[in-house]
Amino acid sequence: MRMGPLFLCFFIYLLSSFNVSVGTSKNSGDEPAGGNPFTPKAFLIRYWKKQIANDLPKPWFLLNKASPLSAVETAIFTKLADQNDLSAHLSSFCSSADLLCFPDLTQSSENHGQKADFAVYQNKNFTNYGSSSLGGVDSFKNYSDGDNLPVDSFRRYSRDSTGHGDAFSNYAPDANVADQSFTTYGTGATGGGGDFKNYNHFVNIPNLRFTSYSADGNGRKQSFSTYTGDTNAGDQSFMSYGKNGNGAGDDFSSYGKGSNVMGSSFSGYGEIANAGNDTFASYGSDGNAPQNNFKNYGGGGNAAIDTFSNYRDRANVGDDSFQTYARNSKAAKVNFVNYGQSYNKGTDKFSGYGEGVLAHSIDFKTYGVNYTFKTYSKTGVSFGSYINESSAESTSMAESGKTVNRWVEPGKFFREKMMKTGTMMPMPDIRDKMPKRSFLPRVISSKLPFSTSKLIDLKKIFHADENSRMERILTDALGECERAPSRGETKRCVGSAEDMIDFATTVLGRNAVVRTTENTAGSNRVVTIGSVKGINSGRITESVSCHQTLFPYLLYYCHSVPKVRVYEADILDPESKTKINQGVAICHLDTSDWSSGHGAFIALGSGPGKIEVCHWIFENDVTWTTAD
Repeated sequence: MRMGPLFLCFFIYLLSSFNVSVGTSKNSGDEPAGGNPFTPKAFLIRYWKKQIANDLPKPWFLLNKASPLSAVETAIFTKLADQNDLSAHLSSFCSSADLLCFPDLTQSSENHGQKADFAVYQNKNFTNYGSSSLGGVDSFKNYSDGDNLPVDSFRRYSRDSTGHGDAFSNYAPDANVADQSFTTYGTGATGGGGDFKNYNHFVNIPNLRFTSYSADGNGRKQSFSTYTGDTNAGDQSFMSYGKNGNGAGDDFSSYGKGSNVMGSSFSGYGEIANAGNDTFASYGSDGNAPQNNFKNYGGGGNAAIDTFSNYRDRANVGDDSFQTYARNSKAAKVNFVNYGQSYNKGTDKFSGYGEGVLAHSIDFKTYGVNYTFKTYSKTGVSFGSYINESSAESTSMAESGKTVNRWVEPGKFFREKMMKTGTMMPMPDIRDKMPKRSFLPRVISSKLPFSTSKLIDLKKIFHADENSRMERILTDALGECERAPSRGETKRCVGSAEDMIDFATTVLGRNAVVRTTENTAGSNRVVTIGSVKGINSGRITESVSCHQTLFPYLLYYCHSVPKVRVYEADILDPESKTKINQGVAICHLDTSDWSSGHGAFIALGSGPGKIEVCHWIFENDVTWTTAD
């Protein structure tokens, strides 16, 4: 990019000589003296003064989310956006603008001996690593430990090896947004095995892809133990896993246990394999809304044995799809034990399951409700201890009033009567779990594509490969932002603070105020409610709530919320009675359009339209109302 020398000199002169003071103190709600008037933050402060028609203290928790770009950087990146050339400068753009971006991986040409120990590596691309190896063990222990954005690629790893072992122990634990890809891993290998133990444990948003994993292998065993346990909102994909394998055995033990909204896809898994032996034990147990898709699993195989034991046991809701599972296979044996005994019934679909098989045995023993069997094999199938609708409802009623799923945190939802001085109540973890990001200046964000029709252009800018974590981040955000509003809802996704101000004032008028909970003190403990103030004198009012959405730059999903009451409450330490936080809570008085499976009703034991539901405003979320 080239700037005219005259323009550049004049611009630098302005930056160095123009010294305007718009305030003296951050605490007083003004910009520090001598601040550069051309920065995104300075512009935002002036915009706030122009658009908001009151003299209340400025919301620095919002204004401080302005882009950290300097005036010069803003001008440069604006011009690059105009020229559709940001992609070539993504690394500098992301670091300067405080964005969420994944590192671009380069191929690894490192040599190693027969045994290798990777204890402190991170963000690597292992290509042709260990191919044709004879014996030996590679250990990935504490790999990418605690890394914020680990991106690892294993391509053609251990391909055509003999007796080669791989151990992934404590791999990428406690990471935030993980992206790992295993492509043609162990393909054509003989013997040996891969052990994934405590893999991606406690990860916030994992995205894992196994493509052609162990395909054409002979006698190779893979073990997934405590794999992606206690993760949040993750996705795993197994494509052509173990395809054409001979005598392969795979063990999924405590896979995805205790995870929140985890999705797994098994496509072509064990297809046309011989004597495969797969075990899914405690898979998805104690999870919240797990979604698993088995497509062409074990199709055309010979003498395969698959066991699903305690699969999705004690989970909340959840959806599973078995499409053409073990179709046209020979002598297949499948055993479902304690399958899908969810606290709240999910949905399971068996389409073309066991169809056209020869000498098969399929046994369902003690499995849950709400199942669909379509084009299902009429012989060789045993159903035992099937839980019918009435017994399931009895179980659900018996659990009423109890914490049946740990993903509905105590205190996450509560009744309005709790907003009284002296009330002791549990406070959920209100800490922000998303990666730190900043708004983009509107002059830049307005030039970037933001629609599913322009997804290809957006993927190019942020280097989002097919099926990558970044591609999923982009598509999920766009899908949510383009979703039709609910009845009575007005919504908009905003990628700049100026856009948020515009939306809020369009709904509420210019005499608006924005609030959030002051800090995160009190999280995960019992607190005492101190003095309580009802906003707008405690009257039923309308608010605009804005919630973060995962995206490369700071993006908020803002929507109008009619028929609410908003409160500010001092939060006290229950022992010393000293103030530790000032919380903002919102009470939804009309819940008639909410889903019956909403976590609020699971926690509070009621249903849509029957009760009001209150919750705290979490860290970095905000709610707008008209000013008192």
